[in-house]
Amino acid sequence: MNIERLRWWQIEDLLPIENDLFGKEAWTAAMFWNELANGHHYLVATEDDGSVLGYAGLAVGKDEAWINNIAVRRDAQRRGIGRALLNALLDEARRHHASQVLLEVASENVAAQHLYGSYGFETIGLRRGYYQPSNTDALVMQLELRDA
Repeated sequence: MNIERLRWWQIEDLLPIENDLFGKEAWTAAMFWNELANGHHYLVATEDDGSVLGYAGLAVGKDEAWINNIAVRRDAQRRGIGRALLNALLDEARRHHASQVLLEVASENVAAQHLYGSYGFETIGLRRGYYQPSNTDALVMQLELRDA
């Protein structure tokens, strides 16, 4: 597995994963283009043949960073890809001297909540009906970076 910066020509390869995992709430190609155009830090995990296994994105502000998404293709889950992407995002947040990292996760996504919890993320809030059109609640989770 390789982890590298996401390039514009890889955006189309993200869409089947996005649609499979998130259905009607999936991001569009335009949304990913916008993220790259705004200078946000996006990574892609690939096989040696270039096929996309997963991807992740981070927006860095003055003192904090937001994980925008982490997604791993269903047939590649439980292989440490999500953990590797999360580690890379946290390293990037530290490089920018962020004091905290925040994210939103679906209240139903217990597996992701456990992953984030294993890194020390704590739930600090609830956004009711955040994910649309399913009206699913989102938990806001935060990690304080001690070595920021």
